Amino acid sequence: MSPRELKERLDAGDYPVLLDVRERWEYDLARIEGATLVPLSEIEERFRELDPGAETVVICHHGARSAHVTRALNRAGFHYVSNLEGGLDAYADVDESVGRY
Repeated sequence: MSPRELKERLDAGDYPVLLDVRERWEYDLARIEGATLVPLSEIEERFRELDPGAETVVICHHGARSAHVTRALNRAGFHYVSNLEGGLDAYADVDESVGRY
């Protein structure tokens, strides 16, 4: 999903699950409001906390970790999963409330 598409959807009140797979210190520096933090290192043990039927957008800093998690969730039976293209860094281009680090 492109940053612009996500921003437009959030602005319209259409809220997919925002799954942030960065580390806690990164999340504390900058995040999209409403995102749930599940660090990449914990994702496999915390799959049960996620709803396989919910639309989910996976977020990391630049898009690499979230791409990995998106593929893993697809293999685990999650069918409505998207990777935020370019990660939070690219999203900051369309949402000035999100800081860069």
